[in-house]
Amino acid sequence: MIAFQFVAAFVMIIIALYGLMFKTNLIKMLICLNILGSGIHLLLISLGYMFPVVGLPTAPIFTGFEEGAMVGPLPQALVLTAIVIGVCITALALSITVQVYRHYNTLDVRKIRRLRE
Repeated sequence: MIAFQFVAAFVMIIIALYGLMFKTNLIKMLICLNILGSGIHLLLISLGYMFPVVGLPTAPIFTGFEEGAMVGPLPQALVLTAIVIGVCITALALSITVQVYRHYNTLDVRKIRRLRE
């Protein structure tokens, strides 16, 4: 199960890097940036479950009747913070993309570079 999570995270990261390097549409690049962030989040959460504090990992919810070890809540808190920051970055990037389209009437990066010169 854990190996599948690592494979899925690395596949998401590789797909996103391919899209960022070879796509020229700004919207597609923004989608690939979000996929990259999701892959990194999945990798960090998987690492938290791979190396639990002690013993088999369970959810870090304290009820008083816990048995065994719990997963460290630090990776989960960091990923939650990263998701919130990622949403803000996506909103800003979308607004910049809309302004670029209004100014240049295209979303193709190659054409925008030619028009700028």
